[in-house]
Amino acid sequence: MDQITSGEDQELMEGLMQRVPQALERLHRRYRTVLRSIIMQVLHDEAEAEDVLQEVFLQVWDRADSYSPRKGKLVSWLCTLARRRAIDRLRQHSAYRRATDRYEVSCNHPDKAVDETHVVERDAFRDDIRELLHQQIATLPPKQQQVIRLAYFENRSQREISALTDTPLGTVKTRIELGMKKLTHAFGGLRDKLV
Repeated sequence: MDQITSGEDQELMEGLMQRVPQALERLHRRYRTVLRSIIMQVLHDEAEAEDVLQEVFLQVWDRADSYSPRKGKLVSWLCTLARRRAIDRLRQHSAYRRATDRYEVSCNHPDKAVDETHVVERDAFRDDIRELLHQQIATLPPKQQQVIRLAYFENRSQREISALTDTPLGTVKTRIELGMKKLTHAFGGLRDKLV
């Protein structure tokens, strides 16, 4: 029985490497329950678990060639991916909560004397915001990531970005606008409070 499962798993992975959508569907049907269970053990949230489960299957689709049967069974590899994704999501939420908590504290203690006594907290707050921002930028499509980084991290004008990327100016403006909308939505309005 174990050899049959192993052979079917190998066939599924070969289908994924050849970009056959039906292989992903079969993989999803076969392993979604066990992977969802692992994710729920970490997150304890139905909606979050569904999101992470979809991310896992997208990762498998994108990186099927990184699986090696010599390193272990497919189910073990999938379980490891699911657990890591769930932990990453948990860390992301924790960083966001810490950042918003620190922001609330800084709003309640605006005088300079208090601010000077909380240098470590302020630096940690900035690190959390920076980490969260980089995580959210990484979720954008690559071309939106590129223009956002050029505009806001390298302080380039839209015309400079257009010339550097050989992209029409209108397209650059649209990519920046779309990227910023997604980031604003991801931060749940926190960006406006931080500016």
